[in-house]
Amino acid sequence: MKELNRATVQKPVLPVKILQFGEGNFLRAFVDWMINKANDEGVMNHGIAVVQPIPEGEFIKNLLKGQDCMYHVYLEGIKNKQAVKEVSLVRCIDSIINPYFEYKKYEELFLSEELEMIISNTTEAGIRYEEGDDLNAEPPHSFPAKVTALLHKRFRKFNGDPEKGLLFICCELIEDNGSTLREYVLKHIAVNNLGKDFEEWVKASCHFYDTLVDRIVPGFPKENIDEIKQELGFNDNLVVKGEYFHVWAIGGDSVISQKLPLDKAGLNVLFMDDIRPFRSKKVRILNGAHTAMTPVGLQLGCQTVMDAFNTSDIELFINRMMSEEVLPVIDEDQEELDVFASKILGRFYNPFLKHYLKDISLNSLSKWETRVLPTVKDNYLKLGENSPLATFSFAALLTLYSGKTGGEFTPNDIAEFVDFICSTFKAGDIRSWVSGIVQNNSLWTEDFSVLPYFTEDVSCYVSLILEKGMPQALKNILNS
Repeated sequence: MKELNRATVQKPVLPVKILQFGEGNFLRAFVDWMINKANDEGVMNHGIAVVQPIPEGEFIKNLLKGQDCMYHVYLEGIKNKQAVKEVSLVRCIDSIINPYFEYKKYEELFLSEELEMIISNTTEAGIRYEEGDDLNAEPPHSFPAKVTALLHKRFRKFNGDPEKGLLFICCELIEDNGSTLREYVLKHIAVNNLGKDFEEWVKASCHFYDTLVDRIVPGFPKENIDEIKQELGFNDNLVVKGEYFHVWAIGGDSVISQKLPLDKAGLNVLFMDDIRPFRSKKVRILNGAHTAMTPVGLQLGCQTVMDAFNTSDIELFINRMMSEEVLPVIDEDQEELDVFASKILGRFYNPFLKHYLKDISLNSLSKWETRVLPTVKDNYLKLGENSPLATFSFAALLTLYSGKTGGEFTPNDIAEFVDFICSTFKAGDIRSWVSGIVQNNSLWTEDFSVLPYFTEDVSCYVSLILEKGMPQALKNILNS
């Protein structure tokens, strides 16, 4: 078996046009895979320099350096109801650096004539404003402060040349990710008195894009890595496994589609003026289905999404929730929505990925409010109707978190929220317990009890689950 490096593989020399903050599995199996494919198709010629956003992470950095920044992306999934597999060797990453120990090299990259864009995934906590962040530190602590400091140096080096502004494509899983980064950069400029000329240059010459990313990436396939290495013929210790499906929605001005023409390589990249309607649709259908399914599936002994969808009652529960409650209140063409939802739910049948429900259950309280509550609200506000299936999923979440349904599940959520749900449980007064939860403004951003019958319905479903058990309770709600 061959080692994976420049001695065994021809690696192209590419101009470094992209500086990427983040070295994790997702970026490597999604963004870098796309850039590599577009390079191979001849529609781009972009090299990537990777920057560690935090001081830690030397393990991945050393592995990448040992393989001359090359690795394989191993994709499996379902396309047109047929199993598909695609294996790609990613060769577009030029280098990886830790700015906390290699600051001068990091600065040189940011001030390079060739650099055109910044791509980031600094986690949900990465795009935040930190009071007093020192812009003179090497580097500053937060990502927005890092960006502000280096943009200021770039502005001065190129004397405010409007052609030397940069494009920022953010992949962090927060709403308005690019717009929020821009807001914090401008705030750092104002607080640090960096000048009106610099502020106007950032506003006019730098472009910040909101994006929505979608691909399930389990990461390194440690369960069968030896078998995969034999198949590849390389001792690749950075193989990233992911699903075949992918979509990247990028919202903002048209400059991005010219500078990053990934769609011309046949990739599912969607450029649009505003991604908010697309995000809302995707969150309600894909993420809403995951969030509604998880507490039900866990109480039926399912471990993965595939397990859940192989359980006929859960499959029916989610499909009916989509068709009867979710899609009818999304203001788009219903036939197109049906096609979109069918593609989304078709991913749940992927036999090649182990997407664990316990992982999806992370922070389920906030996820339910963001992903499922809008469906309940819209059914009432737009149609004057209740949403029994979506509401049942909330009852299932409460019973799961209460610890009263047996099993060994431990919620991975904000500790004081879980403690409140458990400590206030009243077996003899379920309605009072539910009422206290839905009106607790520390758990939610709004009072769920303002929705007529919501508290009453949740209380009935909780009692049903506790009395009958989840298998029978689910059958009852499906037959009602």
